[in-house]
Amino acid sequence: MLRAVRRNTELGLIVLGTLVTVGAYGLASLAEDASIPANIGPFLGIVLGLQLAAHLAIRRLAPDADGMLLPIAGLLNGLGYVFIVRLDEAKPNPKNLAGLQSAWVAVGIVAFIATLLVVRRARDLERYRWTIGLLGIGLLLLPLAPGVGREYFGARIWVSVGPINFQPGEFAKILLAIFFASYLVEKRELLAVSSRRLGPIPLPDPKHLGPVLLAWLASLVVMISQKDLGSSMLFFALFVALLWVATERATYLVVGLLLFAGGAVFAHAHFEHVEQRVDIWLDPWADPKGDGFQIVEAQFAFAAGGVTGTGINLGSPTRIPLAETDFIFAAIGEELGLVGATGVLVAYLLIIGAGFRIALRTEVPFERLLATGLTVLIGVQSFIIIAGVIRVLPLTGVTLPFVSYGGSSLIANYVLLALLLRISDDTAQRQDAR
Repeated sequence: MLRAVRRNTELGLIVLGTLVTVGAYGLASLAEDASIPANIGPFLGIVLGLQLAAHLAIRRLAPDADGMLLPIAGLLNGLGYVFIVRLDEAKPNPKNLAGLQSAWVAVGIVAFIATLLVVRRARDLERYRWTIGLLGIGLLLLPLAPGVGREYFGARIWVSVGPINFQPGEFAKILLAIFFASYLVEKRELLAVSSRRLGPIPLPDPKHLGPVLLAWLASLVVMISQKDLGSSMLFFALFVALLWVATERATYLVVGLLLFAGGAVFAHAHFEHVEQRVDIWLDPWADPKGDGFQIVEAQFAFAAGGVTGTGINLGSPTRIPLAETDFIFAAIGEELGLVGATGVLVAYLLIIGAGFRIALRTEVPFERLLATGLTVLIGVQSFIIIAGVIRVLPLTGVTLPFVSYGGSSLIANYVLLALLLRISDDTAQRQDAR
């Protein structure tokens, strides 16, 4: 009975989210020529069809999974698609981002279904920890490899193999979350024991601090070599958060924050690209037509949007460079206003809440840590990019999950979503079997 209620509720929310997406798409077109676009029917079919495919896969492969995650992710994905199309078509030379993003959404849904099909029990992943860990580190460092690594917009986070360009770090984050969860399940008791003290701070045996130092060094390598502040913050936050949850020791939070702060101060003092990002964050008006142009235009966009927004396709977010990727939240803030921007934040909070609820309900330590890590990835990544756009933090190059343009991020986040649903389904089935 509960299974049917979950799935029917999920289906209803998917239909509602699809109607919101199609309505936004229609409003964007009405603003241009005051007529309903002829392709709105096929657009409705594609959007609803892809979401229904994912829904049917859940009914078949994970029938007891949480019913909120897919509809909310689909709504964010649909809203992002509407703004990507709107921003691209407003350019003098459109790049057909609508067709490309449609293809990436389809590939993301296929990856979502494939993950549910291949990973039949989440705890089976624990057996492949070292293979997964080495693969994750390899993907993380792949952009540094000569010949395939590429630097765009100041960050070396891309890999090009023939006509294919992708960000391996988007997939590395999931693999590293699996590895960290598996490693910490095994070592959590040793890491929780205090054998020394640093003033009032209890510390474990120094040999068990090795993983913390390695994670710190890896985050510095990403920050320094790849010039990627966002991924550096994301990976280190992931490990420290999992370490804290595994050991229940706030000491690791303090030590982690101190290590990252020290590394950031060192990088700011010795590396020009880090210093530049921080200076732009502190005072974008020092160079409003140069390095600070994006931030300044984003502030104007939020101001123009006010509370209710200018209306879809009635603002000027195209003034912001790369608005469809790094600054799509500013475009949403201008044309949907504070109400729309808050709605996006609430959607992410609902995903985060659902993820932590899944973590709390499972009694399997590995699943609990993995669900926590996957949720932290979505939450921290969303916070980092939104905080950068509104000048709470220095701007980073990470994407807004499910919303920004880009195939790597979209596919990786659909895989992440499938893993959360698999953990949710496993937990529910164990509880029903009792």
